[in-house]
Amino acid sequence: MVHAMIDSGATNNFIDREYADSLGLQYHDFKNARVVQAIDGRPLKTGPVSEWSEPTIMWIREHMEEISFFVTEVPHFPVILGIPWLTLHDPSISWSNRELQFASKYCQNHCLVAKVCHATDAEPIITLPKKYSEYWDVFNEKEAERLPPHRPYDCAIDLVEGALIPRGHLYSLTEPEQEALREFLETNLRKGFIRPSQSPAASPVMFVKKKSGDLRLVVDYRALNNITKRNRYPLPLISDLLDRLRGAKVYTKLDLRGAYNLVRIREGDEWKTAFQTKFGLFETLVMNFGLCGAPATFQHFVNDIFQDYLDRFLIIYLDDFLVFSRSQSEHENHVRMVLQRLRDHGLYAKLEKCAFDLQEVDFLGYRVSPLGLTMDPAKVAAVLEWRAPTNKKEVQRFLGFANYYRKFIPDFARWSDPITSCIRGKQPFRWTEQAEKGFQQLKKLFTSQPILQHPDPETPFVVQADASDVAIGAVLLQPVGEHLHPCAFYSRQLTAPERNYTIWEKELLAIKAAFETWRHWLEGAKFPIEVHTDHRNLEHLRTARKLNQRQQRWALFFERFDFQIHYVTPAQTKQADALSRKPEYAAGRKETFESQLLQPENFATLTVGNTKSTPIESTPSTPGPLCAQEIRASQQADAWAQDQLRQGLHFPFSLKDGLLCYRNHVYIPPGPGREKALRLCHDCKPAGHFGLFKTMHLILRDFWWPKIRKDVEKYVNSCPVCQRSKTRREKPSGLLHPLPTPSRPWEIISADFITDLPPSCGFTTILVVVDLFPSSPISFPAMAFPRPKRLQIYSFSMFSDCMVCPKVWSQTVGLNSPLVSGKHYKNYWA
Repeated sequence: MVHAMIDSGATNNFIDREYADSLGLQYHDFKNARVVQAIDGRPLKTGPVSEWSEPTIMWIREHMEEISFFVTEVPHFPVILGIPWLTLHDPSISWSNRELQFASKYCQNHCLVAKVCHATDAEPIITLPKKYSEYWDVFNEKEAERLPPHRPYDCAIDLVEGALIPRGHLYSLTEPEQEALREFLETNLRKGFIRPSQSPAASPVMFVKKKSGDLRLVVDYRALNNITKRNRYPLPLISDLLDRLRGAKVYTKLDLRGAYNLVRIREGDEWKTAFQTKFGLFETLVMNFGLCGAPATFQHFVNDIFQDYLDRFLIIYLDDFLVFSRSQSEHENHVRMVLQRLRDHGLYAKLEKCAFDLQEVDFLGYRVSPLGLTMDPAKVAAVLEWRAPTNKKEVQRFLGFANYYRKFIPDFARWSDPITSCIRGKQPFRWTEQAEKGFQQLKKLFTSQPILQHPDPETPFVVQADASDVAIGAVLLQPVGEHLHPCAFYSRQLTAPERNYTIWEKELLAIKAAFETWRHWLEGAKFPIEVHTDHRNLEHLRTARKLNQRQQRWALFFERFDFQIHYVTPAQTKQADALSRKPEYAAGRKETFESQLLQPENFATLTVGNTKSTPIESTPSTPGPLCAQEIRASQQADAWAQDQLRQGLHFPFSLKDGLLCYRNHVYIPPGPGREKALRLCHDCKPAGHFGLFKTMHLILRDFWWPKIRKDVEKYVNSCPVCQRSKTRREKPSGLLHPLPTPSRPWEIISADFITDLPPSCGFTTILVVVDLFPSSPISFPAMAFPRPKRLQIYSFSMFSDCMVCPKVWSQTVGLNSPLVSGKHYKNYWA
């Protein structure tokens, strides 16, 4: 695939000589050379055109034609389409919408009419070498839309015995998503890929945005996968596949169109794939992404079809095909054999992702050439592009990364000592020439054998991932003896929207990016992948019930991998932590953050009647100059802080702008500074008098001190504004009931125990009984709190003469005893 320029001022169609040579085009000489002039009438420096190419197949999306070109040197675009091409096809161009459409009679009769193509400055041109043009139908997109037949390799979905049938719920969809859903259903019903269903199972659907901005429907099969027996058909070992390439000099890479859709669901299992939408319940007849058995099923399918070609001149890993040969002549025959086999079995390739007759090709994370295998530059770019440190903190971060691998590097101290000398003692930082030489040498050693080893599929993989405020980083490792050996590094800056993610999402994004980068090693790995993170909440990713749309999309992506997330301390992920905090990522961080803050003039002033407007307070993201000065002064007077500085700073403590920090959070010593921090993060208007959790979140953005949670909880619970304004969650107290007025003596009495008195004649308790009619008390001594039998004796003694049964109100009080309701005595006085 190349980019072409449509030039209405060009009198012919031109092709770059170097590009034509790469396609293997044959040339023919003009009888008379033709001079090519620029727009100002001067001849081009490339000289006259003396050759033209034989006709070749050219594709523009679904528009196919045979075309010849004038061969010359085209500096910017490999192909220029001029007036002859425009006159022949007469395309319709919408300049406002930047769209190109082929609707002429000539195109309808001679070309495959394409859909509307969204043109860019350079329209993509897809070419099929003429020597393979007889197999153009293998690349036909329309033919690929046919429903494939049932085969012995149909995808089986065997459920665990006794498992409950999954029944999900509908996800809310936006208006564009509902339109995309309707289009998906109509298209796939027409193809026959899906059909209406009455299945007891139902999985929800959601949409993922493609790079082009279009929406792709995905089915959330997580619940189904949890009760499906795994297909254990093995994926090939990448190391074995690459060994087959020794001696090869020419390569062709093919990619299957709609890969998984080329395999049917086993007859009778279709109901298990049912998915529900607002338009009804449907089930799929072809294999979809997201089914746990899809990779193994597809590998079995293609392996059997190409069994006699494998390892001779073809290697296959899922839907990635690589044809290899020792010479150009035999390579053409090998490619023809593969294309013919695709045709025979009704399989189709995606031309825009294919590449023919290459001398060098990127395949499964390696760069393959006649010289052998080399590592993909992307694997080591994260380290090779590490910028030289500019201060002591950046030196410490690099050395922390380097020390992890020192056991693999001979003469490590020789190269690290000049770097270490830059931060020794209290001397000002100075980056010397010797330090730069050691820095570059260590980077070179990190990215070469034996430091960076080739992944071994027979050994478990370990992924360490970490995220900072501005970047993410990851390391792919494998155990070698008692140590973890690195296989690849990865890091990149976060985009502007990604920087607004929560900490949980940033850490999860680091894992997702690592899995995407190393998918060819991790998907279908023989052993479960072990993921190390210093964010404990990620351990519950598989069991989380509430996920937003972005997290749901990521969760579906992770279903393709067999992995377990384990929490480790930050000290155990130093290498990934260092990659996510490289100096070039941190550069400009302060300026970027400050530019995102809303300035005071951006706030609308709110006035009510004649009330004067009140300036809005704000919570600083970092301590302001005055605040920082106060904190610095209090730290200098704080014995604990000074003791930490004297002992030397080690993780998690650091020094930032002269302030002692814990995990980059400024330490606030005891005193008014803590109260001020609490007031800023709870009392001021932007803080909003939130509860414990949100106030903790706000204050931990920038501040820290020991037992901070206890102080925040105490402050929030004692806030007078919160006490007056916030709704009480407990049940209200009961209503007061005054004692009734008796109508005769001994109708109503009150009883009260006085307990825990000093002993007197062996007694420590007094029972006081008062007749509420004349208010006359009677007292009874007791050894301790009376038992039920003793109470009955007191009752008989008091009421034997009056023969009445009074109503009793009782309350027990004592020097150390609690209040007791009268319900404890109603059985005693009955």
